[in-house]
Amino acid sequence: MRKLLLLLFAALGASAQTVGRPDPVIQKMLGEISRDRIAATMQKLASFETRGNFSDPDQTDRGVGAARRWIFDQFKSYGPRLDVSFDPYKVKKQGTRILRDVEVVNVVAVLPGTTQPEKRIVVGAHYDSINIVRRPDAPEVTPEGGEPAADDVIDFDKSIEAPAPGVTDDASGCALVMELARVMSQYKFEKTIVFITFGGEEIGLVGSSLYSAKAREHKDQIEAVLNNDVVGVAVAGDGRAENGLVHVFSEEPADSASRELARYIRETAQRYVPGFKAEPVFRHDRFSRGGDHTPFNANGFAAVRFTSAAENLGIQHTANDTFDKSSPEYTTFVAKVNGAALASLALAPSAPETTREVLTGAAKGRRTPTVARGKSRYDAVLRWKDAPGDDLAGYAIVIRSSTAPFWEQQTFVGKVTEYTLPGVSIDDIIFGVKAIDMEGHESMVAPWVATPPVLRKFEIADQ
Repeated sequence: MRKLLLLLFAALGASAQTVGRPDPVIQKMLGEISRDRIAATMQKLASFETRGNFSDPDQTDRGVGAARRWIFDQFKSYGPRLDVSFDPYKVKKQGTRILRDVEVVNVVAVLPGTTQPEKRIVVGAHYDSINIVRRPDAPEVTPEGGEPAADDVIDFDKSIEAPAPGVTDDASGCALVMELARVMSQYKFEKTIVFITFGGEEIGLVGSSLYSAKAREHKDQIEAVLNNDVVGVAVAGDGRAENGLVHVFSEEPADSASRELARYIRETAQRYVPGFKAEPVFRHDRFSRGGDHTPFNANGFAAVRFTSAAENLGIQHTANDTFDKSSPEYTTFVAKVNGAALASLALAPSAPETTREVLTGAAKGRRTPTVARGKSRYDAVLRWKDAPGDDLAGYAIVIRSSTAPFWEQQTFVGKVTEYTLPGVSIDDIIFGVKAIDMEGHESMVAPWVATPPVLRKFEIADQ
């Protein structure tokens, strides 16, 4: 069946010349990303000695306050089209990492969209750093063999003022976000792009948690979140090098919005950054770890994490996370991968909707399912809701085997909202649809996902 279906799609072909075509404007934009500016930003952020959340925020050239004010000024210097602001929160002492009341501040630069300004694409990284000074008696593992709790390991009093240059974790991510803001603010995009450096990541994902919760409360239409954390190193602590590969982590299930975002990033990287791979890892994050994409996932937004494929775990959260151990060349490639996905999404139509029933017919309230077997009972009938936009060229249907990680074939079907694949079972193939505009910009895929079964409850008569 799978072979026959692939042959069917090959015969149909992709009849729109726009499908899969690189945009020369995006190519030009990516060529303007500067390795030297990324390197300079990484060095500058390291020069604050620490960006620890409990460092004195009033110092002029050291600590977390000086760092965030510098980031703010840099965002402002990129031009008047960026709306730059602090996003502050007063956080009370709690748990084992928030040692006292503290102000956590995100630095946000918004590039307003032109025709779809309500739609938002977010790219972020955290600017705070930490040096985990271990207690002399700190255990390496718990009696059960797991990692000990933070308060069993960290000498917090010493950690607060200890040097924490945090170049790979995460000055590298901030340098990437800031360079994209500098370059992309010189271009216009249909959707709004939000460049953000988060505070409080090292004490419990505080800044991103509060920002994403507020976005959910305000019903912000965030289509995608690209989190960059530890993207500045290409050689692991054991000497293993990965110069041409970045990992892209995304949450379950197999066709979650975050998983589709990871697939989209992989495809745009292949199109615009040949020779450098964005490799999806089908896991929420590194094993038993999290980052600033995590709260966005929890609040219902599609969000992924970029991380070096060869992490140097030995320098993270120490005074040794310095510029000489980083690779700004590697960070520059990751920046281009981010930029390709950001620009493509920000210029594309919104994804069509496949998850709700489609109103049809003259009868008021009549509905039809979005995926069905057709009159023959042996066809695949696919229906979806139109994506808004005056420059819509049409839609492409994509397919893959239920066990395949990536979409295997696609065909352009035109400006329709229903398509039938004759003789194709809907049971063993995964289907999706994406919108494509006249310039070839593609939305993320909207897959058809089966409704999970509901366990029925039965009343039992008295015996």
